[in-house]
Amino acid sequence: PSLPLQEDFVYHWKAITHYYIETSDDKAPVTDTNIPSHLEQMLDILVQEENERESGETGPCMEYLLHHKILETLYTLGKADCPPGMKQQVLVFYTKLLGRIRQPLLPHINVHRPVQKLIRLCGEVLATPTENEEIQFLCIVCAKLKQDPYLVNFFLERLRIISCPDTGQSSQPEELSGATGMEQTELENEPSHPMDSLSTSLNNLHVTSLPEATVVRPNQDYNLVNSLLNLTRSPDGRIAVKACEGLMLLVSLPEPAAAKCLTQSTCLCELLTDRLASLYRALPQSVDPLDIETVEAINWGIPSAPSHKEDASAFPGKRALISFLSWFDYCDQLIKEAQKTAAVALAKAVHERFFIGVMEPQLMQTSEIGILTSTALLHRIVRQVTSDVLLQEMVFFILGEQRGPETLAEISRHPLRHRLIEHCDHISDEISIMTLRMFEHLLQKPNEHILYNLVLRNLEERNYTEYKPLCPEDKDSDRDLEEDPLFTDIAADSTLSNQEWLSSSPPATPDHPKTDGKTEVHKIVNSFLCLVPDEAKSSYHVEGTGYDTYLRDAHRQFRDYCAICVRWEWPGSPKALDKCNLEAAFFEGHFLKVLFDRMGRILDQPYDVNLQVTSVLSRLSLFPHPHIHEYLLDPYVNLASGCRSLFSVIVRVVGDLMVRIQRIQDFTPKLLLVRKRLLGLEPEGPIVDHITLLEGVIVLEEFCKELAAIAFVKY
Repeated sequence: PSLPLQEDFVYHWKAITHYYIETSDDKAPVTDTNIPSHLEQMLDILVQEENERESGETGPCMEYLLHHKILETLYTLGKADCPPGMKQQVLVFYTKLLGRIRQPLLPHINVHRPVQKLIRLCGEVLATPTENEEIQFLCIVCAKLKQDPYLVNFFLERLRIISCPDTGQSSQPEELSGATGMEQTELENEPSHPMDSLSTSLNNLHVTSLPEATVVRPNQDYNLVNSLLNLTRSPDGRIAVKACEGLMLLVSLPEPAAAKCLTQSTCLCELLTDRLASLYRALPQSVDPLDIETVEAINWGIPSAPSHKEDASAFPGKRALISFLSWFDYCDQLIKEAQKTAAVALAKAVHERFFIGVMEPQLMQTSEIGILTSTALLHRIVRQVTSDVLLQEMVFFILGEQRGPETLAEISRHPLRHRLIEHCDHISDEISIMTLRMFEHLLQKPNEHILYNLVLRNLEERNYTEYKPLCPEDKDSDRDLEEDPLFTDIAADSTLSNQEWLSSSPPATPDHPKTDGKTEVHKIVNSFLCLVPDEAKSSYHVEGTGYDTYLRDAHRQFRDYCAICVRWEWPGSPKALDKCNLEAAFFEGHFLKVLFDRMGRILDQPYDVNLQVTSVLSRLSLFPHPHIHEYLLDPYVNLASGCRSLFSVIVRVVGDLMVRIQRIQDFTPKLLLVRKRLLGLEPEGPIVDHITLLEGVIVLEEFCKELAAIAFVKY
């Protein structure tokens, strides 16, 4: 006849304890004994008992397990690994018990205390035969904490060392996590056995010879985190990923005490950042920027083994690059999921220990190959970052935290920002393009400080404007341009007079005083569309290259930017001029200065550089801030003396172009040929004279159409 469940349960437990009493050979592996079978039967009985009872009610078998501290005894046997393989059996038992029993077990001291002790045994040695069971056990504990986050407090071991003034020695650490010490569990009603003395010595370690303590020093241990951290270094990729998942679950727990302990009493921050640093340092000194940019997007949770086919096509350093990008992705996701204070602490650690400690020296070096590689890597992680908190630290690393008007003194306070901006105008075109692309992607990130630090803080007082209400006798924009010495020079060389050329742009109207920062949109659109003279235009000869082709893109991009910027609560109209400090000297800031300088040389720069410069400027123009709109997109703004705007820079370029067109024979046919070659409509042939100039003219025409489309869409 079948025994009552409790008798059956006690029978199996007694069978296990009898083994230790009766067996003298403790070298035989546990799999040669009946212990695994008895443990499995005990589990089955506990599950059956729970299924037969009311929800949440503890049955006699579970009461027996708790009261007789069976888990404590099993922990001791597992720690001693007696017989060999017992640790594996104990880990499996704990894992299945926590996973299969529905009622909350961890609040019981006779469960969470031995669980805590078993956690300490996990990850002690890497590549052990029990690694798989260790990670399964740790993950089930994490899953239980996710269900009931308050339980994490049972796993924050608080120790304090109390000074003993009379001896000059410190007393034994006092454990404050719910009990005053580790209790020895004896095998019920059984005679003494060598195992008892072994477990007693294991559990009652006495601390001596500690240095004198003069104050009570609180200290916390979070062994669950430490064990998982150890297992993230496992040579088995599956184990390492599981450990990373466990850590991600722990950092997301909302308990403030756990978050504080996580970042202050464990080496989580150090391990994450040190591994990031070592993986970065393992990269080759030079990697092709195109490879850095195009290597497949890496998800940290999928450890990929290279195929033979992939190996054949891999570039040098590909595995190292994938390892670095994967770990960066993990850090980013971990910070994204983390409880708020933990996220901030983790991101600050990445900033200080990796960005400043490792990346900054690489970005500040003078070797062109080194600059190019490090900037390409910075560009890649700027694109990759998704956590707002880590993004904020990355922005502070690249740009600094300054918010006031930009001055030359700022260079010494944050030299990296200045160096990166200078690299946008580097003697190496590759470095210039890569740095400009990095800034272009930075501007697309949802962080208000980026645009404010680079541009807006210098436009805040609108001191690029000259406040002069217009009257009918006042000079209009035509005369402004006529008096420009550059245009005086043009008149001597050009067959096209200033007035003829300027007549294609509408003049500023006397009845439109520029106090509200707005101009009728059709005027702005026409001003940009008519900037390039007809003889320098080539797009109307080629189908599908009209201004309207830019409208759809501009509309979509502007909508996306508005969605990002809406939370920044920007004003809907420019700051009133009577409240602006117009007397202060205007400085457009280093970033716009470099972009405007580059724009001014568009006729003499390589095509790829021009594409990148105009791409960054069009990105800036899309932002829905009234001062950006006025400064970059309003040709009719009354510029203060000595100031320049995007429109005035382009006007000077066009003036230079008009002079140079006269000196080039067959200018228009050559221009059309170059455009068709760029579009792939004509096969490559003999090199065309003045190719850089001709390509620059094409970029200029397209850029003006793009600005017109952006202005129209913003209106």
